[in-house]
Amino acid sequence: MNGTEGYDLMSADEPSPPKAAPEVRNRKLRRKAVLTLGALGVVFGDIGTSPLYAMRESALAAGGAVPSPAAVMGALSLILWSLIVVVTLKYVALIMRADNDGEGGVLALAALAHRSGGLGRWSKTAIGIAAILGLALFYGDGMLTPAISVLSAVEGLGANDALQPLIMPLALAVLIGLFLLQSTGTDRIGKLFGPVMLVWFFVLAGLGLVAVFQAPQVLAAINPLEGLALFVREPWTAFVSLGSVVLAVTGCEALYADMGHFGRGPIRVAWLAISLPALLLNYFGQGAELLMHPDRAPLAFFSIVPGWAHYPLVGLATVATVIASQAVISGVFSITRQAVQLGQLPRMEIRHTSVTERGQIYVPRINAMLCIGVVLIVLIFKTSSALAAAYGIAVTGVMAISTLLVAIVAYKRWRWKLPVVVLLFGTLGIIDLAFLASNALKVIEGGWLPLLVAAGVFVVMDTWRLGRRVHLEKIRDSSLPLPLFLARADKTPHRVTGTAVFLSPRLDIAPSALLHSMKHYKVLHERIVLANVVVENAPFVPQSRRIEIEKPGKGFYEVRIHYGFFEDLDVPKALAAARTQGLSIDVDNTSFFVGRETLVAGTRPGLKGWRVALYTWLASNALAPARFYCLPPNRVVELGAQITI
Repeated sequence: MNGTEGYDLMSADEPSPPKAAPEVRNRKLRRKAVLTLGALGVVFGDIGTSPLYAMRESALAAGGAVPSPAAVMGALSLILWSLIVVVTLKYVALIMRADNDGEGGVLALAALAHRSGGLGRWSKTAIGIAAILGLALFYGDGMLTPAISVLSAVEGLGANDALQPLIMPLALAVLIGLFLLQSTGTDRIGKLFGPVMLVWFFVLAGLGLVAVFQAPQVLAAINPLEGLALFVREPWTAFVSLGSVVLAVTGCEALYADMGHFGRGPIRVAWLAISLPALLLNYFGQGAELLMHPDRAPLAFFSIVPGWAHYPLVGLATVATVIASQAVISGVFSITRQAVQLGQLPRMEIRHTSVTERGQIYVPRINAMLCIGVVLIVLIFKTSSALAAAYGIAVTGVMAISTLLVAIVAYKRWRWKLPVVVLLFGTLGIIDLAFLASNALKVIEGGWLPLLVAAGVFVVMDTWRLGRRVHLEKIRDSSLPLPLFLARADKTPHRVTGTAVFLSPRLDIAPSALLHSMKHYKVLHERIVLANVVVENAPFVPQSRRIEIEKPGKGFYEVRIHYGFFEDLDVPKALAAARTQGLSIDVDNTSFFVGRETLVAGTRPGLKGWRVALYTWLASNALAPARFYCLPPNRVVELGAQITI
């Protein structure tokens, strides 16, 4: 029904009251409610399942197998103020302000810091290395989170000795099944994540509230002096316990990384109104139970569960940890895509599993790597308590890197005064380093695992970065400058009708595929488009800036295509949009030429021998350019070339 038809149904002397504004407000409120519910399922899955093990490990670290009331109160106070300072003040109130065109995460943050003015070459290099290190640590966290979360939930079956042998097989079955389902996407079941986590948080709050009523003296832990008293009485024990207290804030990076999917508002509402109160109530409930029954510390979470609800809660906890694991896996997929687009990792196949949600993707290679890693971790460590020794060092490393990068953004982009930046971020950095130092004590017990994973990822990424630089230098040195090629273009005996597109890493040289085409076919197309894809340090590039076209003459066009690191690199689609700038390309009748390079080590390689071998292997296993840039398969011509590096 259009507007005119609507007024025909109303009397002229009885005008309809304006409804547009209330309807718009209601629509906005409904959308915020949906986003808030979605944030519960995706953003807070990891931190929301921390009560399964965080209080247990903190109390045991602070007071031994049977912790004293002082140890319980001290550990509880440290958890409370960690949630307030690290998550609420640092991430929710401060770091979420540093968005990269609405997007967050360590790579997006590094790209934002890199764009800050007044930075020298050394500073930009340091930011790049910090981004690679943060990403490497994130991969380690991505392997540990599913393992410790699912194991800690399934271990609830351990209350029955007959079910004890089933814990590890069941945990492995759940985890392997989760990774096998990744290729189908989470479009349908993902809609259940928010409601399930809402139920989970209400259950956490209810269980904790009942326990607090039984021992209300536990509320004294709200006083930060309880935590400080632990440092006064037993400074070394308190310092060591920080390595377990940090388990309560694992997942805080998701607050920032998923900001682009849900927005600041819904994430802040979900945290302040639902997640934080529920978590605090549950932690205080566990603390109250341990004050009354300190011998139950090894079963801190399940100790506040009524007997009749034990096994149903094991089932709910398992579902909640699967959701938390899914959120982490999706986060690894997302940050991998960013790294690939920015040239930090080799080209990989990235599949979209939803026709409506751009953020739902599947990366087969990374999924297989994560699955193998998680299974090996469960088989090596066997229990969530053993895994707790490995968990935390990756998280605290990323937290420290985020603090450093946001400090640069605050000083260079927000123009904050230097003393304010030093005082504020220096304090936050000291807290991060304290957590990191405490977790460093657990390297021998299991902390070596995320460090080993991070070291492996860092070496791969650093080798790829250095190798690409040497690779492009070799291409430049062995190529013909484009002006010189154009000067000789008139000597070509034949120009055939049609358009040829040559993908080129640079626009100041003639692509190797063009040179080989001339060598073999002795002809040039009537129109030749040299296409260069540039990925910006921003998540999205507006359509108005997508294409830059220059016409050097003689039927040649230099086309620079700009994309953001959150966008799919679709070259034919971008070229089709060049019509508005006077370059009309019929993709169905255009030939796309790409080079297929074979790398060999030279007598004086630009990299060390082992790096040459690794880079060559990475390049040979990278996704073909034709698929990565979405070129039509029946219009692609590949021409081989050998490059010595």
